[in-house]
Amino acid sequence: MSRIRKVMALALAICMAFSMAACGGGGGSAAPAESKAEGGEQAAAEAESYEFPLAETAELSGLTNFPPGTESEPNNRTIFKRLEEKTNVHINWKTIQGDQWGDKISLEMANAATLPDFVFNAGFNDTDLLKYAKQGVILNLEEYIDNYMPNLSKVFEQAPEYRTMCTDQDGHIWALPWIEQLGYEKTAIQTVGDMSFINKDWLDFLQLEMPTTVDEFEQVLIAFRDNADALKKEFNIDGEIIPMSCIMNDGDQDPAILINGFGEGYGDPDRGRHIAVTDDKKVICTATTEGFKKGIAWLHKLYEEGLIDTEAFTQEWSTYVAKGKSGRYGVCFSWDVANIASISMDDLIAGNGWVPLPALQADVKNITPQNGSFTSGFDRGRCVVTAAAKNPALVCAWLDQMYDPMQSPQNNWGTYDEDDDFDIFEMSTNDKGEPMLKHAPLGDASPVEVREAESVNGPLAILDSYYNVYVTCPDDAQYRLNWIKDIYTPDMNGKYVYPNVFMSTDDTKTISNLQADITTRINTAKSDWVMNGFTDADWDALQSDLKAYQLDQMLEIMQKYLDEYYAGE
Repeated sequence: MSRIRKVMALALAICMAFSMAACGGGGGSAAPAESKAEGGEQAAAEAESYEFPLAETAELSGLTNFPPGTESEPNNRTIFKRLEEKTNVHINWKTIQGDQWGDKISLEMANAATLPDFVFNAGFNDTDLLKYAKQGVILNLEEYIDNYMPNLSKVFEQAPEYRTMCTDQDGHIWALPWIEQLGYEKTAIQTVGDMSFINKDWLDFLQLEMPTTVDEFEQVLIAFRDNADALKKEFNIDGEIIPMSCIMNDGDQDPAILINGFGEGYGDPDRGRHIAVTDDKKVICTATTEGFKKGIAWLHKLYEEGLIDTEAFTQEWSTYVAKGKSGRYGVCFSWDVANIASISMDDLIAGNGWVPLPALQADVKNITPQNGSFTSGFDRGRCVVTAAAKNPALVCAWLDQMYDPMQSPQNNWGTYDEDDDFDIFEMSTNDKGEPMLKHAPLGDASPVEVREAESVNGPLAILDSYYNVYVTCPDDAQYRLNWIKDIYTPDMNGKYVYPNVFMSTDDTKTISNLQADITTRINTAKSDWVMNGFTDADWDALQSDLKAYQLDQMLEIMQKYLDEYYAGE
């Protein structure tokens, strides 16, 4: 029997088992990519629902990646073993090692003859999605979501902004998302990436108070500098004392959070695009504001006084970490100070050793959240269904199991009752006596290594409302969430951040081209000016160059999508 006839027979058996009328595109031979890409039309012709486990075993094909040094066969992972038992769907996987994914996935997508039914851990950006959509390589999924994906539909009902963010300008959804909420809106864990940390042991030893203004902060750094010998002796430090270290223009290691209080209070929360949103929903470039100008001048003053690491403009991550682990920093910047300093989770939770530096008062007191952070962790292009899928309705119904509130946390972090020595979770109950995944103590095990060994990632959704209902919050996220909520959220005075919008292909290309020159010009000026200072003429030259690089056009395009995003308000 030919492969196509086998697929037809299998689909027919599934349809008969569940009395499904009009099985349509669920069983026949593959239609041409041009027609198969019109997913909504095919979805309307297929069966209404699938009930798992299926009466007869079905087979689908998938492509995914895996972290180096971990299990390469997905079906050997406990999560997929349980899913197969739950659904009676067997997945024939093809895998690519994670560090080779970027090089190989485009080649896989270019060969329509060998495409699987779905790409599970795609991680496609907007340009990829729109390119593959135009080529007819992937299916639009909005009708499949409505008809075959009740778990994802419920997520979209609870948080409709995610459906908006998944939908392109023509109303199509080309991929299934990854959603990880830890906190929400101004309490989301992503609102502050470049968190500033101060060495509390040094403060206590020198009998200094926690600074609350930029002037007090400067005096603290001076005290660190002037008492270097005493600090080295007291804390047995090998190497020179560095009052403040950072990596300029390097994401979470950049010191931009310090200048939030200057001028209008926008600071520079988006180091990739240098944009912010005003309270009247206007997109602005932060590098054109008075606050940016004054804040950079103040950072230069700190540098001139020998308070900022001289390697801050050139050092790589490994160097930055090595100096931090040696105990040489008074202030540093990162997502989590445990990345930089030698400190235990217990000490972090207790507020010992290192603590977050609160917002500093300058002209105002403000923390500008990072753009896109109000909707927390989000990947629009996590999983796609290809035009090669013989039964896309079944594919989507199976993928919908990933959005079950008890399944998503396991896919994201790991599972329970593994055969090895450690687990991310143990099965417990919530305060209503219902099943709940409880994070298990890891002992000396690395959370990252455990997660990579057990998790499968892919499309999933964990909403903030799930915690202590379906799953507990990870300990290594909870203390950071507490920092955000208690230390930073009260000083987040702005109303908006720039959302995660889905631009058209032309606008995406235009923004990318314009942004390359604009961001390079701003970042170059920023580093140069912190190190060497600048004049009013230098400032005017920057503004002139930004105009020549068509900053106005970039902001105009971004404004269009911001207006569309908030059109329903």
